[in-house]
Amino acid sequence: MSRFLVMPKHDSPTPNYYAPRYWPTWLAILFLNIWSLLPWSLQTLIARGLGRLLMMFASRRRHIVDVNLQLCFPEWDDATRQQKIKEVFFNNALGLVETSNAYRYSAETLRDKVVIEGLDVLKAAQDQQRGVLLLGAHYSHLDMGGALTAQACSPYAIYRPNNNPLMDKYIIDGRMSFMKGIIKRSDMRGIARALKKNEVVWYPPDQDYGRDHSVFAPFFGVNAATITATTRLVKFNQSPVVLLSCYRDNDSEKYHLTFRAPPEGFPSGDDTVDATLINKAIEDCIRIAPTQYMWTHRRFKTQPDGRAKLYK
Repeated sequence: MSRFLVMPKHDSPTPNYYAPRYWPTWLAILFLNIWSLLPWSLQTLIARGLGRLLMMFASRRRHIVDVNLQLCFPEWDDATRQQKIKEVFFNNALGLVETSNAYRYSAETLRDKVVIEGLDVLKAAQDQQRGVLLLGAHYSHLDMGGALTAQACSPYAIYRPNNNPLMDKYIIDGRMSFMKGIIKRSDMRGIARALKKNEVVWYPPDQDYGRDHSVFAPFFGVNAATITATTRLVKFNQSPVVLLSCYRDNDSEKYHLTFRAPPEGFPSGDDTVDATLINKAIEDCIRIAPTQYMWTHRRFKTQPDGRAKLYK
């Protein structure tokens, strides 16, 4: 399969990326590139400062993070939760330069930065010759996780196009430096074709995409609209499922990438049961380093009829 067949395409003509409207984006890209050239200690120092600024000025996002952590970690007292919010914003800020690092680092450099476990699980799935559905989650170091995954296999990535065409191009070019290809999130046929051709497809089922094609299943004990596409894709080609988790060890400055077997009983034939099993498996991965998850997303925005909105 040619990787270019599944690249996101824009219906409109190629924009003039040097027009004034894109100058702020160019400055942001320049900042990321310069930031990524600094030593890791300075990268993290800048991320801490940027994280504080985001907490101060991105009040809506801070509220979303606060609500998510209250819902998912009710055992944390207020002081603990406030500290975890700071860590979430630090990790999100650090994720920006980790993205630039992922686009810049060579494969040889990345090998020194990752500890990979569960390769036997991935190999056993690949040996079935039915493609592999690699279930991941939206961690703050998302692109770095993708670059590290490419050390173990040649995956296709599911992608939602960015609203800014220049930033979209920057992201696509960066990801294509380590991914075999990119498939738009809405292109279910493209995903199915890749699995049919025995490819590894990274697929994240951990965000709220509304009621359509979703069921309600617990995520950290809270009702969450969970897409049923995971089960449909598995049924299409009987493709094996492998869970992928990734976290950064701040002490060793290494990333730990783990391939895990799917939860026992999956697929069950029941969409709600399957969604519950997958949510619990992803939850277990997140709990390893909870503040490295992307809690800025409104995971619980869609609720069953009659429930009050959680993000007021």
